[in-house]
Formats: sequence, C-alpha cells, structure tokens
Amino acid sequence: MRKIVLVLLVFALALMVASVSFAADTQTVKGWISDSKCGVKGANAGAEACTKKCIEAGASPVVVTDGDQKVLTVENPDALKDHYGHHVAVTGHVSGDKIHVESVKML
Repeated sequence: MRKIVLVLLVFALALMVASVSFAADTQTVKGWISDSKCGVKGANAGAEACTKKCIEAGASPVVVTDGDQKVLTVENPDALKDHYGHHVAVTGHVSGDKIHVESVKML
C-alpha cells in the first residue's frame, strides 16, 4: 500500500513540474506577420498587400521578430488570419523556430 501511495505522489509531482515548465515557455514576441515566401523582406508596413496575396496563393504566414529578424513558423496559422501584414505582439509557445499562437495584439 505504501508503495502505491509513493508512486502516486511521485506521479503527481511529475505532473506539476511538467505543467509549470510548459507554462514557462509562453512568450510574447513583437514583430511583423509576413509570409513564408517573402520572410524578412515582407516585414514592413508597405508589404501588407503582398503578404495577403502570397498567403492566398499558398504561402504560410510567419512571424518576423523585431530586432533580430528571426522568422518563426506558425503552427496554427488560422490564429493570424486577421493580421496578415500587420505589426503585432504575438503571445504563444515558442520552440526553436516555431510558435504556437495563443493571442495576437496590434501594435
């Protein structure tokens, strides 16, 4: 009986640690919504029409971060559908060069 209780406690502790570490990787990045074809070249106020056209033609939306100009692939592109070509703050889970968007705020 003690072993079962001990195993359950260890399992519960592992779940808590995993949930805390998952929440810790949520970040807010500021940048431009561009497309996978143009990338950094489309990260400016004058590229909105081109970004929309490229995405309609099959390119994927990406986030180009301010400052370091890193291009982040968007795991859930529908979250950005109203912001193509806009300068935004994107909150989400960043993993390497990918982001899973939770929210978007215009800048």
